[in-house]
Amino acid sequence: MSQDYYEILGVSRDASPEEIKKAYRKLARALHPDVNPDPEAQERFKTVTVAYEVLSDPEKRSFYDRGGDPLSNAGGGGFGAGFSFSDIMDAFFGQQTQRGPRGRTRRGNDALIRISVTLAEAAFGTTRELKVDTAVVCATCHGNGSADGAEPVTCQTCRGRGEVQHVQRSFLGDIRTARQCPTCQGFGSVIVNPCEECAGDGRVRSRRTLTIKVPGGVDTGTRIQLTGEGEVGPGGGPAADLYVEVEVEPHDVYTRSDDDLYCDVRVPMTAAALGTQIDLPTLEADTGVDAADATIAFDIAPGTQSGETVTIRGRGVPHLRGVGRGDLLVRVVVETPTKLDERQRELLGQLATERGEERVEAEFAAPHRGVFGRIRDAFR
Repeated sequence: MSQDYYEILGVSRDASPEEIKKAYRKLARALHPDVNPDPEAQERFKTVTVAYEVLSDPEKRSFYDRGGDPLSNAGGGGFGAGFSFSDIMDAFFGQQTQRGPRGRTRRGNDALIRISVTLAEAAFGTTRELKVDTAVVCATCHGNGSADGAEPVTCQTCRGRGEVQHVQRSFLGDIRTARQCPTCQGFGSVIVNPCEECAGDGRVRSRRTLTIKVPGGVDTGTRIQLTGEGEVGPGGGPAADLYVEVEVEPHDVYTRSDDDLYCDVRVPMTAAALGTQIDLPTLEADTGVDAADATIAFDIAPGTQSGETVTIRGRGVPHLRGVGRGDLLVRVVVETPTKLDERQRELLGQLATERGEERVEAEFAAPHRGVFGRIRDAFR
């Protein structure tokens, strides 16, 4: 042979297929016409591609090593004999294009369902039974896809490769591209007699019941992962995961922020002035525990003003990951009576007289000032 393909690619005669591919990628990146428009580079690119075509094919390489011309019967030889477009893509992107038939057995898709829980259930945990419609292995063909249990037969169109070659003429020569086989859809085999139950897919839809445990401390948006409880993949492939997303229902008394609980307690002005004690219901009351644990003796100090907030430590929502609980923050709202009878007006009038409040001198105060406001006032 007049040309030494090993020397053209810069590899030894005992180079491995991977070393040959690596050398070709390096040269193709530098010599491809889209990168290097120099006519000499284009001619060299053609030569490099011919060398790779020969050395990457075991039969052609063996014939070449024995002194033969592997391109002598390829329609004129040289670059016009054709090359694989996928090898060019490998050279530029540095990764090998997946070739060959794809497996019929694949992992299923993950599934997501949503459930609603009460605030107490979210705080302390609960269990739920869920009815899930999902894909399971076909009981008739056991995932095989064939009605009689026989194995799929080799596709005659692609001869089991899962792809077919298309040749396109270009100024570089004949470019071969591989496309998915239209007969077998890339599987390389064909199910001659599909299972009537699953139509050859190897799985069917079914409803089943799952019992899940909702841990204490979850909040709206929390997702619980159930590994392997999702749908089975095509061909009876491995089951995917099932995700359960929690949504917490509104509560009549409490609102939640992170792991803290908030509520308002409305009391008449006499109770706020004199002080009192009330039984404050807790979240435990919604779980059916004993009455002694379901309420808190909440003291309202004499002279409590409307809007004052009292913090009760450790009576909020348990932490989802960790120990302890959030806090309970109670805001006192003092209600002023709007309807008074004559006797009540008389008593309130006597109280105002005793306190010297028949005529009120209003006190005015500026809103809360920031640091810049205090600095401004200091310079005045």
